[in-house]
Amino acid sequence: MLPNLSAGPGRPLSRRSLLGSVTGTAAGAVLLTASPAWAAGPAAPAIPDTDVAAQVLAEYLHGWRGYCDRAWGYDELMPRSGGHHDFFAPGHSFGLSIVEALDTLFLMGQDEEVTRCCDWIDANLDPAQNVDTHVFEAVIRLVGGLLAGFEATGRSSLLARAREFADRLLPAFTKSPTGVPYTMVNLRTGAVHGSAVPLAEAGTNVMEFGLLSRLTGDSRYYDASIRAYRAVLDRRSSLGLLAGNIDAESGRWLDSLCSTPSPPADSFSEYLWGGWALMADRQLLDWYRELTDLTLKHQSVQVSGRLWFRPVDFRTGESSGPAVQSELASFYAGLLAKGGNLAQGAAYYRSWTAALDAHPVLPETLDYLTLEPLDRGNQLRPEYPNAAFDLWRTTGEDYYRQTAYRWFTAMRENQRVPGGYTIAGDVTAPGMRLGDLTPAYWFAENLKYLWLMFSATPRFDYANGLLSTEGKALRGLRRP
Repeated sequence: MLPNLSAGPGRPLSRRSLLGSVTGTAAGAVLLTASPAWAAGPAAPAIPDTDVAAQVLAEYLHGWRGYCDRAWGYDELMPRSGGHHDFFAPGHSFGLSIVEALDTLFLMGQDEEVTRCCDWIDANLDPAQNVDTHVFEAVIRLVGGLLAGFEATGRSSLLARAREFADRLLPAFTKSPTGVPYTMVNLRTGAVHGSAVPLAEAGTNVMEFGLLSRLTGDSRYYDASIRAYRAVLDRRSSLGLLAGNIDAESGRWLDSLCSTPSPPADSFSEYLWGGWALMADRQLLDWYRELTDLTLKHQSVQVSGRLWFRPVDFRTGESSGPAVQSELASFYAGLLAKGGNLAQGAAYYRSWTAALDAHPVLPETLDYLTLEPLDRGNQLRPEYPNAAFDLWRTTGEDYYRQTAYRWFTAMRENQRVPGGYTIAGDVTAPGMRLGDLTPAYWFAENLKYLWLMFSATPRFDYANGLLSTEGKALRGLRRP
């Protein structure tokens, strides 16, 4: 059954100070901190917020025009070659970048582009393609993107399309003997497969499905999400920890490694908190607090004065595996802060800021003992500015905007190409050995966080707005 579907708990801004925060700057300006060791030149002067917002908008539109000119209607842009990439399966496109961009374009005031995107979706987006589709990605990207687009525009066709996608994804949940969703479903036939399920994929759906249940009055979506959560959480170890991969058919754990907050666990806890904030379901908050307390107890380590999270055996709590941390995990700093563990969230963010100081842009994974990269690529990921945004909203400290702006300029200096923005193959090599892809999430997330921090847009409720793991504004959009 659906819980109380009232607006849910708001999160007004707090002005609590952080230890080690930087000296405040004049209102409406960001002062860059000193350049890291690898960079040349002095620190930059204060820059008015309006100028930073203009820079962010210009770069977003640079990437967007590259997509529109070279890959319109396809999932993802290949900005260096001018080609396109099908994200879900070769030969099947869902216009993924268009769906991902909807609420970002709205927040940036690009109303003509929003209308253009909605018109394309109405005419071309087919939820009934005969293709096996990754359930996790389809939920957070397609269902979430369409819901955020509906929240931005009120266009009923977007809500109808989101519901049709969800209906075609539901067999992954309802055909599972345990309730843990299969990883793949055929959108046309409903056939499912993929019983080895990463932890994040089992639990990252309650926000999108919860909002869909609220908007349609149909509890099936939210009920499926809660059943999946219970199926996993009922199988916690005696310590209360979770392993990384579970079998959807038998409910058996397929490994013993607890890697929170890195993959494959990353967004599982994020959606416990997000589901509580959106749906006001107290059970989700209780689960979040229990798992967070255990993560801090068993996995947190201090290395050279920096907070990291070690992988452990979920049955014994003993350290297991190398000292590796994924860039994807940096979002956890913001989650800890808004979830009530502000000191730990701030400390973890400073750890990632030290990693950013050590490299031109953040590598995919690093050895947290040395900050040396293990996977030297960079996939244009948004988790660091996501954490900055959450910490800034929680504390009001300008330090988080300063560091986010430094992240932005590093991306602009190193990964901007004439056709947009691209991934990198080796952040330690001259020229970074640039790749040829703009992931669709770049249009949903990366610059949205910067825009919200610097634009003071009236189109977002800063006190109560709520973003998904894919950066979709599922609550708090204000139509002009």
